[in-house]
Amino acid sequence: MFKVIEGGLGQAAQIDDCSEERRGPSKDDVRREAARRISESGYNMSRIREFATGVPMLASLKYLSLQIDFAAETLSRLDPIPEDFRSDGYWPAG
Repeated sequence: MFKVIEGGLGQAAQIDDCSEERRGPSKDDVRREAARRISESGYNMSRIREFATGVPMLASLKYLSLQIDFAAETLSRLDPIPEDFRSDGYWPAG
């Protein structure tokens, strides 16, 4: 038995080994994949450079970021989320 403290109130919670079954990908998994793809595209560095120098980032990078966010939002609304959601077929090409 473990004690979970929420807002100053203790509540007993039992951790059951059977509850650890894999239920499929979560919305957070999809968001992490989107963040990884955005990071690998060079968007984050380009955005920092834009703030530091005032030189606008490429419009294609902004557009790619919007596409990735849209794909992530769409995938996270599916029930169930496909097991192969990391497949390039679900995401825009960079």
